[in-house]
Amino acid sequence: MLRLVSVRHLFLVRHGQSEGNVNPEIHRDMADHAIPLSAEGDRQAKIAGQKLVETFRTTFGDKPPRTRLWQSPYERTRRTADAIHAEMGDDLICDRGEHVLLCEQQFGIFDGIPEEELPILFPNEWSQYEKHRRFEGKFWARMPAGESRFDVAVRVHQSFGTFHRDAESDDVRCVIVVCHGVTLRAFLMMWCHLTPEWFETEPNPHNCAIRRIEDGVDRGYVFNGFPK
Repeated sequence: MLRLVSVRHLFLVRHGQSEGNVNPEIHRDMADHAIPLSAEGDRQAKIAGQKLVETFRTTFGDKPPRTRLWQSPYERTRRTADAIHAEMGDDLICDRGEHVLLCEQQFGIFDGIPEEELPILFPNEWSQYEKHRRFEGKFWARMPAGESRFDVAVRVHQSFGTFHRDAESDDVRCVIVVCHGVTLRAFLMMWCHLTPEWFETEPNPHNCAIRRIEDGVDRGYVFNGFPK
């Protein structure tokens, strides 16, 4: 008989406070993927690691499942994952991986520009985007030369095959994913078969918030993180 093996436990973690959270002007001069954590973000990431250690002890006792840590290829998520790995150690995390499909939503020509300036700099593009956002909703409206939330959900779903193969080939039953607010909501929506309407009303997680999914069911936040 075919034995189906799957990921049983998922922990979704947003990155710590970034320099872009502190000073949005940094987006004008630095690519989004290169923006690092702030000093406060480094502290938050360490605390997230400690919270995961506590959660693992409470949930799994002295027999934790084989766990793999995945991160998006952004500087702020790499550093957050570094801090989490340092706190949890190799006893709790078997290894790490980086998945490009876990990156932040791509904002296209709007990237790095404050929203109040968009109608001035890109009047036609902004007008078209606003029309779609009003008529279809924010989930479906696509950024010019970028992504909609729908696009992010489709892209994130493509990463799931990696996690299921890990479970099948390496017996990885627990996965920690460190990425971004919109990406994490898209991940949760697709993994738990939630609706676009849920996505529209669900706020982004706070920095370093930790959300748990068990056997395909959203168990909510085990740590609420740090508001901006």
